[in-house]
Amino acid sequence: MDRHALFANYINNHPEAIGKVVDFDADHDRLYHFDLTAANKELTAEVFNRPSMFSQLINEKLTNNNCRYGIGGYMEHRTIYAFSSHFDTDDEPRRLHLGVDIWCDAGTPVYTPLDGAVHSFRDNNNIGDYGPTIILQHDLDGLTLYSLYGHLSRTSLEGLSIGMPIFRNQQIATFGDTNENGQWPPHLHFQLMFDMEGRQGDFPGVCKFSEKEIWQKNIPDPGLILRFPDAVNVG
Repeated sequence: MDRHALFANYINNHPEAIGKVVDFDADHDRLYHFDLTAANKELTAEVFNRPSMFSQLINEKLTNNNCRYGIGGYMEHRTIYAFSSHFDTDDEPRRLHLGVDIWCDAGTPVYTPLDGAVHSFRDNNNIGDYGPTIILQHDLDGLTLYSLYGHLSRTSLEGLSIGMPIFRNQQIATFGDTNENGQWPPHLHFQLMFDMEGRQGDFPGVCKFSEKEIWQKNIPDPGLILRFPDAVNVG
């Protein structure tokens, strides 16, 4: 059985072991689905090159649709990364998003959905990058899984140490603001990996589209952990 199947089986067989990532209440909260591909004609170069305009667009969509959180992004082919040279390569630029983005206000609490320990952490302080980042390591009945939390506040990194135990539903961080999170509208980049490939405090959240199948082998769908209902996209 491959790692994706083992992961899915663990989720199905141990629902009580899965906690929350944010304070989403399925009985009262609505999710807005953000499309950050070229199909979204509102997302012009002017918007995504100016953090204040991008943040305004995000906030208006959430407010106008009565949604507490926005979500989207797993294996989404995005055009917005053109705003930063961080995503450029010598041949094909990186445009395929590997995690899930959860959009909400700066200061929004972030929790770990699984028992585990701190693997590594770092302030990836580049334009377009994660900014403050925490990576946790989990043992799911022998299957190693890593969870990454990016675009955090700088205070989220205070008091952490490698190997520190972390427990399900424990608050580990808060969303960072535009000035500290890589110059993005406030949101959380949540990503899962089976193998860290020797990296510490960082892991690619965007890859070349031509390498999608390669990256999918190591990066399962975070939706299996989030278990959010369908998001709305009505205007």
